[in-house]
Amino acid sequence: MQESRVRAIFLDKDGTLVNDVPYSVDPGLLQLAPGAGAGLRLLAQLGYALFVVSNQAGVAKGLFAESALPAMKWRLHELLLREGVALDGFYYCPHFPNGTVARYAIVCNCRKPRPGMLLQAARQHRIDLADSWMIGDILDDVEAGHRAGCRSILIDNGNETEWLMSEERRPEFTVADLYCAAKTIQKSTLRRAPAPSRGKAVAP
Repeated sequence: MQESRVRAIFLDKDGTLVNDVPYSVDPGLLQLAPGAGAGLRLLAQLGYALFVVSNQAGVAKGLFAESALPAMKWRLHELLLREGVALDGFYYCPHFPNGTVARYAIVCNCRKPRPGMLLQAARQHRIDLADSWMIGDILDDVEAGHRAGCRSILIDNGNETEWLMSEERRPEFTVADLYCAAKTIQKSTLRRAPAPSRGKAVAP
């Protein structure tokens, strides 16, 4: 009997899941974005696994060390647990082609809009990408989701400023915040056969 596959929500971090503080790795400055807690609780109740996929070009630019990222990750876990939510995975890309730190200044497949982080998560967690969503605040997030085979939602909060459009960069939906994204996914999910809850919502 074939093992059932997981459906997932891929979440950009800065500007989507948490308020955007450019190139900060101070855990004390980390704050959930409006609607994030309620949105993720709803998505967990709908049976979606939750994964962060984040570009962290500050490593390649020499603004902070890669070793600073685990503290940010665990602070994010703490903030979400207070909201009754647990992440299933956290992926980041430290690369940037024009960076100043040689070993990170490369062209890679993991930096969004490329889909590498999503594809890695899919391999490791048996994710059904066609039944999954990418949520982000810029069109690179939308494109990464589509290139991985997901549907994509853009949170239009002012962080996308260039609006360089292509077919891969056109989101299925554009919303105001993460809770609105979750409600949109709920409506879409209820049109399909429901999946059992994964039980990822955690009592505060």
